[in-house]
Parts: sequence; structure tokens; C-alpha cells
Amino acid sequence: MILRNIFITSMAFSVIACSCGKTTKKAVVAEPYQKVSPDFDADSAYTYVDRQVAFGPRVPNTKEHVACGDYLVAEMKRFGAEVQEQKMVLTAYDGTKLNARNIIASYGLDKKKRVLLFAHWDSRPYSDQDADPANHKKPLLGANDGASGVGLLMEIGRVLQNKAPEIGVDIIFFDAEDYGMPDFAEKSLIEGNTWCLGSQYWAKNPHVPNYKAKFGILFDMVGAEGATFYKEDVSREYAADIVEKVWGTAGQLSYGKFFIGKNGGGVTDDHVPVNEIRRIPSIDILDYRMEAGHDGFFHSWHTQKDDMRNIGKETLKAVGQTVLEVIYKEK
Repeated sequence: MILRNIFITSMAFSVIACSCGKTTKKAVVAEPYQKVSPDFDADSAYTYVDRQVAFGPRVPNTKEHVACGDYLVAEMKRFGAEVQEQKMVLTAYDGTKLNARNIIASYGLDKKKRVLLFAHWDSRPYSDQDADPANHKKPLLGANDGASGVGLLMEIGRVLQNKAPEIGVDIIFFDAEDYGMPDFAEKSLIEGNTWCLGSQYWAKNPHVPNYKAKFGILFDMVGAEGATFYKEDVSREYAADIVEKVWGTAGQLSYGKFFIGKNGGGVTDDHVPVNEIRRIPSIDILDYRMEAGHDGFFHSWHTQKDDMRNIGKETLKAVGQTVLEVIYKEK
């Protein structure tokens, strides 16, 4: 992707009553928020992130990419999903033909009302933000940038198998998101957006004709310790009510230190074609550091340091539990 531009309680009011010349005050009763979703297991999600990283860089046209894709398909089938593979050949910025596949895992196919959850499963072929220029053309592991969102969604899939929500859920792992034109390239040989190739393809060719969902949520870089999620510009433009729903739920669950109630910047990410082409109101939960370098992205973004040392279970828990709560509250 590229840059485009506390615990809540319901308190009963204190009531002053006059009786027999004496003033009495009713006790203030705290009513803590009651979670309705199953528990999100951060240890399990962490394991799914680690297993992806263990394959090595998941760059299209490599054996590691094929092996990891096969693993994701097998695991989602094991978690009870109906799985489709959308295989296609995409053209990268430099003309390279990419053997890619989007992986779609569906739950509750009999339910008309649906929610779309998505992340990209490929990793970047270039470390073009690395401090060492010698690393710029090396592929990276993408523990946070890619694997964290997929691992989180795998755990959500495992939960959905055990307890079905009232709505249908489609989980998509998009391919070739991170093959965008690097800083060291002089020009692109293709027209239009060189990023998010898999989601662009799906938005024009959905796995179900005329596919619609009530809303969509994208997970990108959702595993790093100290992550902060601001309200992203494109998300607010197309799905402001969903932004408020998710951030409000995070606050109810005491995850306000992660989900910051302020506006952030805009990014070109997989939610853009889902919004603009498929017309599904979708938001991006994306780690954005207002005080950091790298255009606000986390410190190891697009570098050789994007490995498992970045991944924090507390962050995975905050995001995973919040989204599970949103899903299980939908009717």
C-alpha cells in the first residue's frame, strides 16, 4: 500500500431525593459493556502469522508463494469454510506476468446478509524503504505487512466454524497487493494503479456474479507492537458509519489505545477498488504512526526488518476481538 494524502461504562445518574427532611443519594451503579462474541485467541493468530513467515517471502512466481497459498487453502477448508481459488495472470508495473490467486473462504452461504473481511497474503519483492540501499531489491518476509492480517483472519475463520454468527461472512486473501512500482524504478509499463492488483481483478470479476456485502473491513499491518489505528480518509469517504461502528466497538472493549479517535491520512490499499469498483462500503484498519517516519507507517515497513520480532499478541487481540464483536452484533 502507499500513502494517499477506555473502557466505556454506562452510569446511572445520581438522584437526589428528599424524605423526612433528609437528603439521600442513590448509589451510582456501573454497568460494564457485555461482550457478545466468542473469545479471540491471540496465541493462535500469532501462530498463523509465524507459519506464513516460515515459508519465506511470498512473492508471486516463487515456490514459497505457491506453498503458502496451498497452506492457506488447506487451513481454511479445515476451518469449515467453502473455499474458492481465483487464479489469474496479472501484469506488474515492469511488465512481469504474475501467476497469482485470490483465496475466498465463505461461511454461512445460505445467509443473504453478508460481511466481507479481507487482507493481502503476498509479500513485497523489494525492501525499497530499507536504510541500506544494498537491500532495496531484496524480497522481505512481510510479517506485519501481509501475514498479520491473514493470520488474524485465519483465527476469525476458526472461530466462525465453532459458532456461526447471524450473518454470512466472506474472507478473501488478495494476492499481488505489494508488487507496486518501487522507488528506484523510473517508470511503469502499465497504466493506472500498480498496487493492489489482486483486489482490482476481483472487484471487476467477483467470485459470485454481482456479489454484494453489507460492508467490508480490510486488515493491513495489524500485528505490530504499539500499533495505532487512525480513521483513514478513504474509509471515511465511503463508509463513515462503518468506521464509527468499529472504532466505537473498540472503545467499548477497552481498546481505545489502539483505535485512536482521530482522523489519519489516506492510503491506496485493497479497500480502494472494493469501494470504487465493487461499491461495497469498506474501511481499512491500518497501523499508522503520526509521529513516525516512512510516511507514517510502522518503522520496519518495506524493509528487511519486517519479521516476527515486530508482532505483538496484544495488538492482534485488540483488532481480532473488536472485529469479532462487530460481526456477532450484526443481525
